[in-house]
Amino acid sequence: MLEATEARRLVLRPDKQFNGVKVFSATLFADRERLGEKVTEWITNHPKKELTEIIVTQSSDAAFHCIALSVFFYEPPATA
Repeated sequence: MLEATEARRLVLRPDKQFNGVKVFSATLFADRERLGEKVTEWITNHPKKELTEIIVTQSSDAAFHCIALSVFFYEPPATA
């Protein structure tokens, strides 16, 4: 049974509509500790994706705590 859910939203580019999303999540303590590094590495490895919004969601029940980072981005269409 879900006991609590909380989300925080950071809008980076309100004038640009997203066309993709990447979700990072972790429930284990060690994985939660490295989550920021994983997101930073993904952003670094995908420089053509323009971040538009990030939503951080925390949820927990009696036994587990989960953190999810949803990264919304705009990726220009590929040119032939």
